Amino acid sequence: MDSLHGYSRRTFLGGAAGLGIAGLGLGALAGPRLHAQTRPHRIDVHHHLFTPEFRAASAAVGGNTPPWTVEQSLAEMDRNGIQTALLSINPPGIWLGDLQQSRRLARGVNEFAAKMRGDHAGRYGQFTVIPLPDVEGSLREIEYGYDTLKADGIAVMTNYGDRWLGDASFAPVWEELNRRKAVVYSHPVTANCCKAIKDEVPVGSIEWPTDTTRTIASLVFSGAAARYPEIRWIFSHGGGTLPFLLGRFLRQEREMKEKAQRLPNGLMHELNKFYYDTAQAVHPGALAALLKFAPVSQVLYGTDYPFSPGNDENEGLSGYHFPAADLAAIERGNALRLLPGVKG
Repeated sequence: MDSLHGYSRRTFLGGAAGLGIAGLGLGALAGPRLHAQTRPHRIDVHHHLFTPEFRAASAAVGGNTPPWTVEQSLAEMDRNGIQTALLSINPPGIWLGDLQQSRRLARGVNEFAAKMRGDHAGRYGQFTVIPLPDVEGSLREIEYGYDTLKADGIAVMTNYGDRWLGDASFAPVWEELNRRKAVVYSHPVTANCCKAIKDEVPVGSIEWPTDTTRTIASLVFSGAAARYPEIRWIFSHGGGTLPFLLGRFLRQEREMKEKAQRLPNGLMHELNKFYYDTAQAVHPGALAALLKFAPVSQVLYGTDYPFSPGNDENEGLSGYHFPAADLAAIERGNALRLLPGVKG
């Protein structure tokens, strides 16, 4: 039996009919949820899920696959006042070098997430996973995600081996997402250059936040950010190391020979348009640095569940002593403006 912690294929396929996605070959999603003492209001844009197939594929290449069930996810949300979580996957993502496997994993994850949304109305949103660097497969999954599954946006990794998101080979995908005025959520992943690091500190602690910064730089300095202005980008972990490298980027902007073509509106115009989630970036130094260049309107609540508990996020934001209106915007209002479909 292909199942997720005891949920049978039969149960899942029966419930899938309401979304028109029967026959998915995924584990079932069902079961009671815990109820919060007060009405949940937060919207979590950084909340991971695992399908049985993705879990197996990730484990085969050394990915981190902690315990996870739909029940556990809902209980965590209820404990921490989270109304809605936007679902996406964690590293290594679904591109593992095999085109057909990546397409199959993407479709499975996306239909699994759609089933979660159908079973728990108002509790989940969905970022459709696409199999970059496979452009044809990505365009197909974008169409399916938006037109059939009615997803809220698209999920990508910060790099695909030796290519970051500003790479010219991805242009057809960005053109389509620009046409759709898409929200694109990115999550860091280990680049080829850092896979052989042997150290007491795992790559997720240093290289991943830095890779978020590198892909932001790739989009900005390649001209892609200005070329596709209708895409609304979300970057994880407070923009990674961007706040601390901003002076270097401003200098690079001044020295650019193609500034008029690639940055016609200037570096800060592009950086101020991006959105940044707060997952694992809620200590005072990180928040202060982020808010020096990003307006509160561009900051989104994110937990990084199941890798980081929601109470850490809540305590960090509360401890920063935001004005009430700013905290409300970060925890809910900004996400509603960006993703009106998750209003619950």
